[in-house]
Amino acid sequence: MDNPVKVATQKKATSRFYGWLNERTGVRSLMRASLDEPVPGGARLAYVFGSGLLFIFISQVITGLCLALYYVPSVESAHTSVAYITKEVAAGQFLRSLHYYGSSAMIVVLLLHFLQTFIYGSFKGRRELLWISGAFLSLLVLGMGFTGYLLPWDQTAYFATAVGTNIVGEVPFIGQWLTEMLRGGDTLGTLTLSRFYFAHVFLIPGMIFLFIGTHIALFRKAGAAGPINEDPIHPTLPPESFYPRQVIMDMAFALLLMIGLGFLAYFHPVQLGPLADPSDPKFVPRPEWYYLPMFEWLKFWSSRMEVFAVIFVPAILALLFFLMPFLDRNLERRPWRRPIPLLAVATVLVGMIFLGFKSHLDDLRDHNVAEQLAYQEKQAEDYTRAPFVPSMESSNGQPLASGPVNPMVAKGRAVFLAEGCSGCHGQMGTGTALAPSLVGITGKFSLPQLTELVHHPNAKMLAGHMPSFNLATPQMTSLYSYLGSLGTNAASAPVATSIATPDAAPAEGTVPDAEATTSVPAPATGASGKSSAAAAAGEQIFQTHACAACHGPAGAGTARIPPLAGLIAKKSDADLTKLVQAPDAAMKAGGMPPLVATPEEVSSVVAYLRTLSAGSVKKLEKPQGAGPAQLPQSEPAPANTSNGSASKPKAAAAAAPANAVAGASTESAPAKVPPAAASNPTAPGRAIFVANGCFACHGRDAQGTHFAPSLIDITRKYPPTQLAYLLRHPRKAMTAGGMPTVTVDDAQLKQLVAYLSSLGSAPSPEPVAATHTTQPQSGPAAAVASGSAATAVEAPKALKPVPLSAEAVRGKAIFQHNRCETCHGVDGLNGTVAAPGLAGMASVLPASVLDNLLQHHSTQMKNGNMPPTNMNASTRKAVVAYIRSMPTPPDAK
Repeated sequence: MDNPVKVATQKKATSRFYGWLNERTGVRSLMRASLDEPVPGGARLAYVFGSGLLFIFISQVITGLCLALYYVPSVESAHTSVAYITKEVAAGQFLRSLHYYGSSAMIVVLLLHFLQTFIYGSFKGRRELLWISGAFLSLLVLGMGFTGYLLPWDQTAYFATAVGTNIVGEVPFIGQWLTEMLRGGDTLGTLTLSRFYFAHVFLIPGMIFLFIGTHIALFRKAGAAGPINEDPIHPTLPPESFYPRQVIMDMAFALLLMIGLGFLAYFHPVQLGPLADPSDPKFVPRPEWYYLPMFEWLKFWSSRMEVFAVIFVPAILALLFFLMPFLDRNLERRPWRRPIPLLAVATVLVGMIFLGFKSHLDDLRDHNVAEQLAYQEKQAEDYTRAPFVPSMESSNGQPLASGPVNPMVAKGRAVFLAEGCSGCHGQMGTGTALAPSLVGITGKFSLPQLTELVHHPNAKMLAGHMPSFNLATPQMTSLYSYLGSLGTNAASAPVATSIATPDAAPAEGTVPDAEATTSVPAPATGASGKSSAAAAAGEQIFQTHACAACHGPAGAGTARIPPLAGLIAKKSDADLTKLVQAPDAAMKAGGMPPLVATPEEVSSVVAYLRTLSAGSVKKLEKPQGAGPAQLPQSEPAPANTSNGSASKPKAAAAAAPANAVAGASTESAPAKVPPAAASNPTAPGRAIFVANGCFACHGRDAQGTHFAPSLIDITRKYPPTQLAYLLRHPRKAMTAGGMPTVTVDDAQLKQLVAYLSSLGSAPSPEPVAATHTTQPQSGPAAAVASGSAATAVEAPKALKPVPLSAEAVRGKAIFQHNRCETCHGVDGLNGTVAAPGLAGMASVLPASVLDNLLQHHSTQMKNGNMPPTNMNASTRKAVVAYIRSMPTPPDAK
């Protein structure tokens, strides 16, 4: 038991300190003014929402400050820092979840506070400014939610913010300026992150503190309104002090909020999705639940009425919200005596709830959207569960290896990319909507089991269009090593630069023939034996921009394009930089799009191209009975006596392809067929196969890809006569998979069938010489030989250029910046195998129809994997102007 004298002494000391503090600060009068506030009619549970809002805001400030200790607002580090918080910081995921759910709780409590104030009529009786200050606080709370959503810089954050800033761009006259001010430019990037971070952490919280102080001061000035039957100006009910009953109720409500938020944060922590990938064409953006009504509301309006839907209707509702005390001026507070205001608010509230639920139901009813959303959720879960691995990122946001590179992993990654596995499973094997993630697959299957599955896919894999791959044992071993590294930083190792193709594997007991091996150049290395960081970054860009589709893995060349090493040997770095960013006429004619990138990224690409050695020139296999293998060129290639490596092809008009990264001649030259090709009876059919773009889906050697099956031994299933009929009359299942009707004459069809019949039994086909043309074309104009004669495949007709307006010039820049040429061809004129040309098709549509199609893709566009455009009205207008300015072919209908 405590000594009474000691207790009395302690109380006296406390009282003395309190008195000393009160003399200097007036704390006693401040506490009395805060706790002794009179509440007419006594304490009520209906009054707890205002205090609950203040508690949540303080909680958000505290958790936000803790998160800010680790967060870095830049494109290179934002996602990594959030991943570090989520996966490494003690209770970091719980803290971030508290902050995330706190923002939603703030919206809910804010809505309850508004409804209680409106139904009770607490805004009446000289409380107009009190209501207006609360309305401003509501907008600031919504602004906090919008600005904070982008900060994790994952897929969901990026695309949702892109849609939100595009909506802002619909504001008349100043929309474009507002969008650029929010983004810090035309696109989302580091400037956008820094601006949103500043607004979320400093600007908006400072304004909220200011308006909270104003709101409380105005509330104390006007006094509590009391229950609905109380006079708002001259209260008559006996008052009760705010302390203790109302304080206890407010604290109990705050405790319930704390328990609820803690329960959600602990048992259902918020996920973090993969790093934002602006080029992902399949991602389906969805905003937070409190912005879903607005998202759904925009679907009801055409592009012509979009300004009305985005600006005028919300502006009118916001104005009515602010002017509520001036519109409902009667001192009558009972809701049943105020039917018109009550009905108006109920209509808006029910409409918002309806729109939110309709958006959710629409997603569930659309099978494709529901499947994609479920995949995105699964992808976020997988990424969140994966261990945190520190990573460096290049200037284009791609991860780079930060430690020693495992040669087996590097070779395995090369196999993974070369075989087209990334097309379905993603660049880093994390999965896409087409195929699942491969992270952790080596923990489920041993090397022999996985080899069997790759060679002979099971029924489920076949149902998902998984092709079979006949990989040699060394390739399969390295691929298994790479798959085992997925989910770690080792998976971002630079691609190996020497891959033996399966058909080049030596038979057992034989010595490999050096002349029959297809080699890929090795990057130049320094004393340390490692590639430079710039070259590694350039290699990443080379892969992500699908340059290998035309130039081959590591620029080793394809059937229609010689290796890059020989083509760029005499080009300076300045010339290469210029050609990469602004291809010349010959390169454009072959489908080479300009590289839209930062100067640092372009320098990285040039650095990578410099690592390609002259040994990358493919040495052709020597068929039996043929002379020495030759490169398709008009003049003999001079030998390189300086290093003894393979000969470099001369950059002449007949040697370089139309889209080679070199300054080839723009004048047409007669195509010459190599002697090896002339001796091969299937060469003409091979040329037709290439010229008609069949290789884009079925593979360079018809070995099959994830787009289309293998054609090896196709005549075992379909005899030549039946195969010829199918090529001209594809079945429904074939056309559904994108198979077009083959439109060639009878002689060419016979040659094509002969080539397809030879697959699986004849030696590897020879490359086909390509003719040159100065006009854009969607496929290579290949020369086909039949005995001593050559038949040229007809190229698309020339289109006369049309002078562009200033708006169309801007639209063309946007068209190129968004890499639309990748599918629609150079300048979007003639198209590619992936998408049609726009000249004479989309260009003849009315501007309003084009604008609507850019916002709401047709079924055909969706089936063709047309990505979401995410453009505001001004940007769409410029793109439409460019498309409509395209020249119309003479035979266009």
